[in-house]
Amino acid sequence: MNITPRELLANMFTAAVNAAQPEHCIPRFLPEPPRGRTVVIGAGKASAAMAQALERHWPGELKGLVVTRYGYAVPCERIEIVEAAHPVPDAAGREAAGRLMAFVRGLTEDDLVICLISGGGSALLPLPGAGITLEDKQAINRALLKSGATISEMNCVRRHLSGIKGGRLAAACHPARVVNLLISDVPGDNPIDIASGPTVADPTTCADALEIVRRYGIDLPAGARRLLESGEGETIKPGDDRLARVTTHLIATPQLALKAAAKVAALEGVTPVLLGDSIEGEARDVGKVMAGIALQTRHHRQPVPPPCVLLSGGETTVTVRGQGRGGRNVEFLLSLAVALNGAPGIHAVAGDTDGVDGLEEIAGAFAAPDTLARAWAQGMRPRDRLDDNDGHGFFEALGDSLVTGPTLTNVNDFRAILIT
Repeated sequence: MNITPRELLANMFTAAVNAAQPEHCIPRFLPEPPRGRTVVIGAGKASAAMAQALERHWPGELKGLVVTRYGYAVPCERIEIVEAAHPVPDAAGREAAGRLMAFVRGLTEDDLVICLISGGGSALLPLPGAGITLEDKQAINRALLKSGATISEMNCVRRHLSGIKGGRLAAACHPARVVNLLISDVPGDNPIDIASGPTVADPTTCADALEIVRRYGIDLPAGARRLLESGEGETIKPGDDRLARVTTHLIATPQLALKAAAKVAALEGVTPVLLGDSIEGEARDVGKVMAGIALQTRHHRQPVPPPCVLLSGGETTVTVRGQGRGGRNVEFLLSLAVALNGAPGIHAVAGDTDGVDGLEEIAGAFAAPDTLARAWAQGMRPRDRLDDNDGHGFFEALGDSLVTGPTLTNVNDFRAILIT
């Protein structure tokens, strides 16, 4: 290995992000131009970059409207880019969602809709269902984010309280042909969970959403509860004729990003071990488990001898109990560091490939064998910081934050544990 452990980890993270850049992924999935109009719609943290790549490679006329996160817009000539809030929705997102529904009205069988969807689109399209206000949506979203529910569970609730998700946007495009180009940020790459599936059929039900609300003790506003209990919030189901001309392509996935990082490691003589692209669970629990695997590798040379790197992706959750500045990646990393307890020769990085972990404009952080010792020297107590969900505060104080700025893509979390 000709570079430092931290440099190698940073290079792997960069490779993972670059593998999911729309400019690399969009061209080979573009459909043939239609006899009629081409309309581009979309939402998500990567949607503006996807729109820009589409414009560069589309051979004919088009018009479009895409909504992305504040700070994630890029210049486009024919596709309008609108910015809104994430992860808690705002009025700009509600207006944009309403405009998207209006934008696709009146299309014909000769027209083509290209839908650009990536992670983050759920919060960016907060069109409330009947009897629900934006304030209701914001409160429900905050409660879900703190509850410890999985992304699939959160999106099930969101779909059934929405006026655009759960296939409703695709139904509004009927009878036009719809081609979905999706960048997955969810474990399992299920299209219904990417931005809560605005343009795909949804097999889940209002009863499923109510069970999730009950399971996590979510206090629903009266209008939201009525919508679910009455069944009026039901989504568009598989087999619906309005979705008969919808086709879906996954153009970038967490697995693709992990394989790109693995190539970087192999070129440095480090054996990559891919542990999974859809690992879920409480971030601190996943950290403990990964620490155990790393120690087994270090002490017993299993599953492979060092030097090696353990790569994983997915989306963990954090049940928030403290008052700190946290995110699921830094929560995982701090838990990992505590469990490793300064074990020599083990370095790690964890970050969100969209550049934002939690509510912070920080992608994640690095950990090293001396992480705990440096923290103690500053008077910090790592376990107390973990209990306070203060991963960002902890790693920032050590100068170990991973800051990328907007990456303009999103294939979920990236974790690499290097054993030298």
